[in-house]
Amino acid sequence: MSQSYRVAILGATGAVGTELLSLLESRNFPVASLKLLASPRSVGKTLTFKGEALTVEPLSEQAFANVDLVLASAGGSLSRQWAPKAVEAGAVVIDNSSAFRMDSQVPLVVPEVNAQAAAHHAGIIANPNCTTILMSLVTWPLHQVQPIQRLVVSTYQSASGAGARAMEEVKQQAQAILNGEEAIAEVLPYPLAFNLFPHNSRLTEAGYCEEEMKMLNETRKIFGVENLRITATCVRVPVLRAHSEAINLEFERPFDVAQARAILSQSPGVRLVEDWQANYFPMPIEASGQDDVLVGRIRQDLSHPCGLELWLSGDQIRKGAALNAIQIAELLVAKRWLAVPTLA
Repeated sequence: MSQSYRVAILGATGAVGTELLSLLESRNFPVASLKLLASPRSVGKTLTFKGEALTVEPLSEQAFANVDLVLASAGGSLSRQWAPKAVEAGAVVIDNSSAFRMDSQVPLVVPEVNAQAAAHHAGIIANPNCTTILMSLVTWPLHQVQPIQRLVVSTYQSASGAGARAMEEVKQQAQAILNGEEAIAEVLPYPLAFNLFPHNSRLTEAGYCEEEMKMLNETRKIFGVENLRITATCVRVPVLRAHSEAINLEFERPFDVAQARAILSQSPGVRLVEDWQANYFPMPIEASGQDDVLVGRIRQDLSHPCGLELWLSGDQIRKGAALNAIQIAELLVAKRWLAVPTLA
């Protein structure tokens, strides 16, 4: 990383944007210059990078001039509008929204799983959904040893998945309830403090919500298995930060639990957390702020001889979003894949 790069963060003041800023500094990404871009309501705010106060600038076509890399986390509509303009200006965009994930021309990348896919970008690389990233990081190493035949996942998703405002809303709701007052929901559709509800993304005709369909479709694309049998139930739970998932895996043959535990204990980005005597396993409160996805409670599925059960917790803002994007950027730099291909 002897060369340095001109970087822009699109959506710099959001929960993921501020985490991107922090990770660029803590991981010492080679930044030559840094632009912070956001919606009109955030323009003029200041954020600090390596001791320097940077002012948030408005979005415009000129904003992407002389930028090598754009880290985008501003929502699908803004990404669809501005990512192509950034590419036209000569930048590579790593996009955290759902706008381009299922585009056949756009790589969908988890570096520990399918790093090579990033080599084939045409200016845009998509960051997968948070729950998909966490799940793929843990299931891919097992899939490499014995292909997964069927995957059943239930998610326990924190307020952080809906952004910084949702996290603050849950705190206010909890305080209101403890004070005997009404819990007001404005960011989320229902009160989340001391409550839970199925994920509130739009329902499809099949009865699955969009969040669940993301897990199905994105995992198939990342794994390169179009017909992978997978089903998901996504639930929003009263946790501030870090998602958890209960995963059931079915294989063609029995998968030895000790072997699975040994594989995951050596897998990059994964930390095995198990104390069976203490009934101690991954918890979101301990995953918060951590780069690794915590996995444990790995056990034989008593209902199926070829089944495994496991449980994970991972920080949705870090590995589920910002960290994965930064790791993609580091991959592009290390492999010299950052330049946008030019058409002959």
